[in-house]
Amino acid sequence: MDCFVRLPSVGCLANDGPERLNGMRKLARQTAKIVPILILAYFFPKLVLFYVACGVYDVSRNSAWTPELIEKYFLGNGLLVWLLSPVNTLLDLLSLPYLNKGVYKLEDLPSGHQREIATLIEVTRKQDLVTQLQQAAAAETRSMFFFKWYGTNVETVACIPEFHRDYKYIMTIGVSVFNRRQSTSKHFGPLRATLRVLYNIDDVVDDSAYIVVGNTASYWCENKLFIFDDTLFHQSFNETDQPRSCLFVDIVRPTPIPVVLKAFVRAVGKLMSQGSNKVFYGHWKVFKNPTAT
Repeated sequence: MDCFVRLPSVGCLANDGPERLNGMRKLARQTAKIVPILILAYFFPKLVLFYVACGVYDVSRNSAWTPELIEKYFLGNGLLVWLLSPVNTLLDLLSLPYLNKGVYKLEDLPSGHQREIATLIEVTRKQDLVTQLQQAAAAETRSMFFFKWYGTNVETVACIPEFHRDYKYIMTIGVSVFNRRQSTSKHFGPLRATLRVLYNIDDVVDDSAYIVVGNTASYWCENKLFIFDDTLFHQSFNETDQPRSCLFVDIVRPTPIPVVLKAFVRAVGKLMSQGSNKVFYGHWKVFKNPTAT
């Protein structure tokens, strides 16, 4: 009796090839990141154990614990956040007795924070920002226009003098523009000295534009204001057929010593060169003049 073995067709091999190759490349990238950690663990076990403890604490703060979260944090785009986890843990301690809520309502913040956010929103409502920025943003998939950067005023394609005021708590002011059907990947912000304040400038009519932070999904058609700790795993979506513009603000987190955190943010801003845009905004077209004062 003849025996026949069914071999995969050439088409199947061709279809499986790219997927298998991508899997091998991903494995190689992860291995390249794991090997240095294992070497450090061999020579400096206490240091690595300390970092693992800080990383576990960092990950545990997220409301949705998933394999993707753990992989991204320790081996993906959260690796920088893991390296900064001791600093972020210290910032948490310096903020006590104000516990980090993760996702905030405006009334959760101290009155001084509320006043400055309300002032910015009122200024934004009076300015025709979308019209001023749309020509520069039209050719880009995602654009970021900065008016204030880590406490330092900067210039961009629009002039809004109120954005250059000396605020007590607000450190960064920008406008992010998502072109039609553009979204970010899931990612982490780097530092917990500030909270991220987003105010959607456009009137979104359906639930096709939204932001997800852990188990929380906020739709811009329902709430134009969203405040959160951006070191949590999050993702923004614009699945509409229109561009979406959003006020983008970093405000010093509630703390008994805001002067210390504000000085820390300013120091970070001075240390970060123009090249840092490629690290934090690699998929954005950034409009700002870092030499402005």
